Amino acid sequence: MAKAQIQPRVGGKHERLEDVNILLDIARRISGTETLDEILEELVEMTSRALDCDRCSFFLHDAGTGELYSRVAQGIRRREIRLLSNDGIIGTAFQTGRSIIVDDAYADPRFNPTIDRETGYVTKTILCAPLCTAKGDVIGVAQALNKVGGLFTEHERALLEGIAAQSIPALRSSQVIERMQKARAQELAFLDIVADITSQIDLDQLLQRVMTEATRILGAERSTLFLHDDKTKELFSRVAMGPKIGEIRFPDHAGIAGTVFTTGKTVNIPHAYADLRFNTSFDRQTGFFTRSILCTPLINKQGVTIGVTQALNKGGGPFSAEDESRLKAFTAQVAIALENAKLFDDVQKIKNYNESMLESMSNGVITLDERDTIVTCNSAGARIMRLAPSAILGQSAAKFFAGKNEWIIERIKKVQAEKLANVAVDVEIVFDDRPASVNLTVLPLESGDRKQLGTLLMIEDISTEKRVKATMARYMDPAIAARMLDNNVDAGLLGGASTRATVLFSDIRGFTTLSEEMGAQGTVAFLNEYFSLMVECIAREEGMLDKFIGDAVMAAFGLPISHDDDEDRAVRAAIAMIRECRRWTRDRIQHGQKPVEMGIGLNTDMVVSGNIGSAKRMDYTLIGDGVNLASRLESACKAYSAQILISENTFGRLRGTYRIRNIDQVVVKGKTEPVGVFEVLDHHTEESFPNLMDVVSYFNEGMRNYRAAKFTNAIAQFEKALACHPSDKLSTTYIERCHHLMSHPPVGDWNGVWVMTQK
Repeated sequence: MAKAQIQPRVGGKHERLEDVNILLDIARRISGTETLDEILEELVEMTSRALDCDRCSFFLHDAGTGELYSRVAQGIRRREIRLLSNDGIIGTAFQTGRSIIVDDAYADPRFNPTIDRETGYVTKTILCAPLCTAKGDVIGVAQALNKVGGLFTEHERALLEGIAAQSIPALRSSQVIERMQKARAQELAFLDIVADITSQIDLDQLLQRVMTEATRILGAERSTLFLHDDKTKELFSRVAMGPKIGEIRFPDHAGIAGTVFTTGKTVNIPHAYADLRFNTSFDRQTGFFTRSILCTPLINKQGVTIGVTQALNKGGGPFSAEDESRLKAFTAQVAIALENAKLFDDVQKIKNYNESMLESMSNGVITLDERDTIVTCNSAGARIMRLAPSAILGQSAAKFFAGKNEWIIERIKKVQAEKLANVAVDVEIVFDDRPASVNLTVLPLESGDRKQLGTLLMIEDISTEKRVKATMARYMDPAIAARMLDNNVDAGLLGGASTRATVLFSDIRGFTTLSEEMGAQGTVAFLNEYFSLMVECIAREEGMLDKFIGDAVMAAFGLPISHDDDEDRAVRAAIAMIRECRRWTRDRIQHGQKPVEMGIGLNTDMVVSGNIGSAKRMDYTLIGDGVNLASRLESACKAYSAQILISENTFGRLRGTYRIRNIDQVVVKGKTEPVGVFEVLDHHTEESFPNLMDVVSYFNEGMRNYRAAKFTNAIAQFEKALACHPSDKLSTTYIERCHHLMSHPPVGDWNGVWVMTQK
């Protein structure tokens, strides 16, 4: 930036006298103002009147962002305008330190018409003068637009330079005051934030609050706080994944966060991709583009590093030294709160784990304290004894185990005396006059120093009900058998229920040809091996196998037992099925057998489930439009050269992160409303689908043009996708479709919906 060079004053004696009066009036007016906004408003008003121009603005330099900004501009609604300090005629005046007169703005190549286009204003003539200090340093630019009745003169240039010089002291002092006020406000806000945060003890809420405030304080796009897990030697963070909170974990030495944790030193990277420590895989998987990184260690009062705080993409440029200091101060203040919250979280986890372990056990567990009072009983124990927890807890063991169960007290006393476990196999307990066959184990409860704490009773139910359940599970899905024997849901399960489920259909491509070549025995052996592999993938995700339909598999997730992430389980199962089929195909090829390809369709919807059939033969199954759509999507895999297709209903409920592309809006046969179709690509490797994320990016851009009926632009993007992966048949399909639509333009309004005429 050049030093300002003020041109000599021009004009006659009378004009100079008027100029002096104007400058004195300006000095008097701005001396009575207090804030920077008030000074700018006075300067704009008086300068516009003095120069007899349509508009006037004063732009000040923001050293932090390298921009020129104006807070007041006559006739423009925007409160603040910001420009790069080297942009347009204003930037030229700022960089050169010279005044500029432009008689025809649009004829001057330096003129930037962007603001005119945004506001509808037409700039004709321009006068700019630098705001320079006594030392010649330029701190801004004064600008006048559209001289009324003619062009700006050298006299008006000199007058504007005089006004600029007159305003410098007031502008600089008001800027200093404003910065001080902002700094104090930031300090007070910082103290309020710290006080608020340190009062939080829930770790999930605390981590979310810390990340939110760090993002806001630094003006970053994202912030993440990673804590160290001493047991696993990992850094972890809690992040929102749908309505629940999920965890991100990685080794405590990996990446930039790991470097900061192990070294205890802050890292400020202005250009992430230029740093070899930066792992670009996260960007490729999520589509986020990391520009700058600021990562600082989180150190407790003992000087031990307990985690790191990482901020990404500072707005307006790289992170500054001031940002480093602010982040260090912030993390230092919240370190104690984080340690307390983490300790509370660990204790809560242990408590929840113990309770969950007890509740998840199929065996009943009862504990007695040192006074032989029942203090805990899990749900299985209450169910086996057919009593409510309130009728069990707080009871004396001698009173509770009376009558026909008195023999249990003798076992308890023996264990307390000998401090050894005692086991009774296939014995009978009676509650509410109803006997139950159980295996009973009595154990002593002792502390680390072998002090007697109480007694534990474990009851394993081996009654007729349990034996029947085991027998039924031999020919039914075990989960269904368990629900059938539950009196509370028995009728609803068998008689029919409307339930949300994710339905999976899979099918072997070209199975008819394969079966003809293999013969009857070969086909049976082939299907048995194939079904064993596929069913294992479904069972791992706790899906329910509904039926085999020839070579097709139908399964459901969410029935009869639902989970919070049934859609994710279905997608993971589909990915595993494709990978397992691919591995099996490699083995077949090595043995001289033909390869096997398959397609999978997934849809989430309300379905009707129940025991359907005749009095002699019934099957638990599900029916409905949601089932049909899953079948249609499996068939559509052939048309879209895909292996896994999911509906928008499934896609919208996913919680995990997958590599997915939106491939069409389709009206399937028999329906009138379109449904969004997505392709899951996570089963691919770099070898089977090179440059996957680049292909998806080009393909997505092509789809945006396709749906906007810009078929030529769409073809160009699909061809770029093919250049990255020549075997991407879906891009070829869309190129052919675009050519067809160009030669046979759609009738009416084009909405990008494709109508399928085949099942």
